Amino acid sequence: MSRNLALELVRVTETAALASARYMGRGDKNGADGAAVEGMRLAFESIDIDGEVVIGEGELDEAPMLYIGEKLGTGNGRKTDIAVDPLEGTSLIAKGLPNAIAVLAMSEKGCLLKAPDTYMKKIVVGPEAKGCIDIDDTVTNNITRVSKALNKRISEITLIVQDRDRHKDIIDEARAIGARIKLFSDGDVASAMATCFEETGIDIFMGIGGAPEGVITAAAVKCMGGDMQAKLNPLSEEEISRCHEMGFTDEKLSKVLYLDDLAKGEDVFFAATGITSGDLLKGVVYLKNDKAKTHSIVMRSKTGTIRFVEAIHRLDKNSIMVDLMDKYKNI
Repeated sequence: MSRNLALELVRVTETAALASARYMGRGDKNGADGAAVEGMRLAFESIDIDGEVVIGEGELDEAPMLYIGEKLGTGNGRKTDIAVDPLEGTSLIAKGLPNAIAVLAMSEKGCLLKAPDTYMKKIVVGPEAKGCIDIDDTVTNNITRVSKALNKRISEITLIVQDRDRHKDIIDEARAIGARIKLFSDGDVASAMATCFEETGIDIFMGIGGAPEGVITAAAVKCMGGDMQAKLNPLSEEEISRCHEMGFTDEKLSKVLYLDDLAKGEDVFFAATGITSGDLLKGVVYLKNDKAKTHSIVMRSKTGTIRFVEAIHRLDKNSIMVDLMDKYKNI
């Protein structure tokens, strides 16, 4: 894939972020998500790829855009799998909270797991703790091994986990051994990615979240040289049936999914743009005279390159944004 493709993908997440950021704090998560979806889809139209959405906004009858199986790009380039979350953290932007992002991952055809819309148990660490995690082991043993790998005391290890009742056992066990805990409300991808950047102070991610988000997370972790394990974890009979319909037998549901099971291939791309400011990315800032500033990250596994991109956009000169601004002029 072309080196220039990385910057093309950043333009896609930038457009989604710019479109949805106008909804910050307005309490309209569906409106924000719809704007992000539309912006991302329009931005894809000019990219020379023959892409197919494998992780998207739903099935064809459930979402008008970016549905699973939808074709993206001009159709003239290399065949690719694409995983998208135009607005990860719909509740975050509705409430004006940190860490809402526009995010996507892309790889060669057949290289991203077609994960069912169900829950997934996940554990993630950065490059220095690679090989130290075991999703079937205890919280205590995982944290202990990570502390040794990082040359930190357990009392200096920070675990990030979503603030949900289903994670009570994880939180209780981590507290019992003296680990530090950071809770987050929403936004699996951004929180898991934080483990791969030392300056965030986050050492390990554990918990149960969305399986589609798990695949996108895996793409980012692979690009950054971190480590991840996962298991599909349906929480209802309906979710179990959904897994079976997508070819996941009971035997497959019990298997550990390693990083290459989630995102394999030699050329994985990941891009994200901040919508509201968080630990890793700054949010969209609207400036005077129809200008806006964005902060993004783009990565490629083949080269190991990680780029942070700050951009100033002239919204009145960008044809996509002109169309979107006209449509959402009352927002």
